[in-house]
This record gives sequence, C-alpha cells and structure tokens, in this order.
Amino acid sequence: MVYEKSKKSPAMKTKENQSWIIKILQAISTVVFALFLIFAPAGTWRWLEAWIFILFYAVVVTVAIIWMKKRAPDLLKERQAKKKDAKTWDKIFMRTYSLMLVFLLIIPGWDAVRYGWSHVPLVLKVTAFIGYIPAMVFALWALLENTFASDVVRIQKDRGHTVCTTGPYRYVRHPMYVGVILFMLCFPISLGSYFGLIPACIIILLFILRTVFEDKTLLKELPGYQAYATKVRYRLLPGIW
Repeated sequence: MVYEKSKKSPAMKTKENQSWIIKILQAISTVVFALFLIFAPAGTWRWLEAWIFILFYAVVVTVAIIWMKKRAPDLLKERQAKKKDAKTWDKIFMRTYSLMLVFLLIIPGWDAVRYGWSHVPLVLKVTAFIGYIPAMVFALWALLENTFASDVVRIQKDRGHTVCTTGPYRYVRHPMYVGVILFMLCFPISLGSYFGLIPACIIILLFILRTVFEDKTLLKELPGYQAYATKVRYRLLPGIW
C-alpha cells in the first residue's frame, strides 16, 4: 500500500514537534519514576539483575515503538492517545493495575536486596530471564498482526474496527494477555523475589477478569467477533480456557 504524503503547514509541523517533545519528556519522566521505584527500596544501584532487565525491556520497547512509527503509525497514535470512550469497568481495571504495578516494582528491591527475605536459585533467575523472550515475542506478535490492539477496551468505530484472525489470533482470542501474564510471572523471579509474586499474581487475576469482560464486550459490540469466537474457542490457553 502506498501512502501519499500530505503537505503540512508550518503551524501543523510546529504543533507536531511540540507534541513529540511532550511525549518524549513524559516517557523520560516515566522511566525515571520507574527507576526510582525499583532502586530506592533496594537502597543501592548495584543490582545486576535489575539492570539486565531494564536494558532488555528498553531495547524491546524501543524497537516496538520504532516499528509502529514506521509501519503502523495509526496503532501507535491509538495507544498513545487519551481515550474518552473506554469502558467504565476498564478504567477501574487500569487504575487497579497501575497501583499493583507500583507494588510489583517496589517489593523486589526490599525482598531480594535490602532485607534478603527470598533466596531464589540462579537457575530460576536465568529461567525467568529466558521466559521474557516468549512473553515479549507473543505480545509483539499480537501487535504486528492486530492494528486495533489498543491499550484500553473500546470499539474503535473511528478507525473501522474489524476482527483480527491472523497470527497468534488463530490459536487464542487474547494472545497479548498471554504474553503479559508470562511476563508478570517472570519479573519478580528474575529479580530474585518470591514476595514479588503477590502483586504479580494479583495483576494476572486482573487480566483474566479483563479477558472475561472484554470478550463479552466484543461479542456484543464488534461485528464478526461472534463467528470468530465460535471458530477460535479459547481465550488464553488452547485446550483449557
């Protein structure tokens, strides 16, 4: 498909540049805040596992953003924009998820470094780091295939929302959540924390509940989803659920 470049006025270009500067500053502030939540409880910057995770995550996210900017700009715009038509129950989910995410970032520093409550064997840490690979691959594969993979639950009538049936969507109806769930299981273990599994498991339960509510929404409001759900029976785990 060939995209024709439209001419933009200087005012439009200035506005776009200002918008990107704001987004970059927001991204930087988010990263700084996340680093504070991870390292402040640990009481030290000398935490190899945490730096390995941060480097890996930063590379994956950067690659994903660059790809979306070049190949799927509408998807990137959708995921970055504020959505007023998100479902009320999903807004509650996002607030609860954000709170649990803070605990997920804080607890491993206390547990694995400052107080040493947990003693996770090296082999489990390595296994968890390896587990990031299929988790990220599955989530990114879903993004590659589904141009309507918004970060909130909404029917994107403004974008001509249709059902995605390719890639991982041939096997389960919510493949991105599969990647997220695996990621959540790996995160605290990779940092050497068993207690970090508490907020991680709460987040996993939240995503399972979100899957149920999102499925009901799509069955009711998205044309073609009923037929797709009949063909692809399982939401997250083939043969199980």
